[in-house]
Amino acid sequence: MFPTACLASLLLLGCRAADDTGDAAATVEVASAEEGGAVSTAPVQLEEETASEPEPDPVPGEPEEIDWAPIELEQGEASLGCELDYAQQGDGAPLVDFGQEAITAALEGCAGRGVMRLRYVGKINADFAALMQRVTRVADELGIGKRVLDIDSSGGMVEDAIRAGDRLAESRWTVWVREGAVCHSACVFILAAGDVRMVSGRVGIHRIIRMSSTATTRAELNRELRTVYGRVRDYLERNGAATAVADMMMAVPNRNLRLLAADELSLYGLDGINPAQDDLDRLRLMRKCGEDFVVRRDAFARAFDARCKSPDADLEALNACGLELRRKYDFPDATCPAESPLSEFDALLAAQTPEQAGGGAPEADLQDGEESLQAPSQEQARRGDDAAAGEPRGSSGGP
Repeated sequence: MFPTACLASLLLLGCRAADDTGDAAATVEVASAEEGGAVSTAPVQLEEETASEPEPDPVPGEPEEIDWAPIELEQGEASLGCELDYAQQGDGAPLVDFGQEAITAALEGCAGRGVMRLRYVGKINADFAALMQRVTRVADELGIGKRVLDIDSSGGMVEDAIRAGDRLAESRWTVWVREGAVCHSACVFILAAGDVRMVSGRVGIHRIIRMSSTATTRAELNRELRTVYGRVRDYLERNGAATAVADMMMAVPNRNLRLLAADELSLYGLDGINPAQDDLDRLRLMRKCGEDFVVRRDAFARAFDARCKSPDADLEALNACGLELRRKYDFPDATCPAESPLSEFDALLAAQTPEQAGGGAPEADLQDGEESLQAPSQEQARRGDDAAAGEPRGSSGGP
């Protein structure tokens, strides 16, 4: 199992950094660079230095066919559930059998609502990559379209993170790093792959450790690392995160950890809507849901950043704020409910309090003295005139 003492020490480091620096970035020491971390072991093909830098060797992808042979999460723990309210409902049932029948049995109850949450605490490694592949396959077979990965990880293997991240990016997952959780080092590659990233915990990076290296000189080791970082840059670019994250990693000794501030997470594309996926969705939604839907969705995202995000907000508060705010932009949309912001909550809300799942907030719902927040017109939203919607202008992104 994942060493709880080590995880506790990392959490304490993250909390101490938050106390000392507030929302600013901080660098802290870690007890062991090999525990968690960002470790690379994949072979690289070294070439002689040339005037033009060679393309990095690709990381082998996951096979489409799943090997359902027994696996054990020796360095992690997983649970599956249909509820998103972890504070009241917990994290679902622990997953101890990772066979197809066991995962199907655990998720069958989620099929009616079309929502599931995988809670994972532990290292990023080949077993985690296999777990993500298996759960995704079963969710596909059961028609569960809304998927949340609720992760708490100090890192692990770079190549396994890239393989799992590419699988996750193709499968429409939302990634949570909730309060009290961490996403350090190789875990950041998992975070980058989500369609939507909701972060209340601590995200940190440091230099990749090159294990099993055949290098005998500093120059050879440097060439190996350039190949690995080339793979990382390619991965970040195709998954909507800034390649500057890879450059920052190179500058932080692997016995240290640089905690990213909230504004950096947004700046480097690691929080809110994945910009790469957003480009694809914009084209699809324009055709399916219409221009008005896209305009309201963009305006909601700006308002969410301005009104809901704050350094001390936990994930429950972020979700609650977003659910309330979206009603003022007429979401969920009658024509495209599944594509509406935070639609993963709709089936759950409809079963509990149906009025919360409907669009449009009546004036009576507003507090005394609160200005009505009407959805902006298309022309107002194009101009970025958020004041017309009753919201200050915020940064791009959001759920």
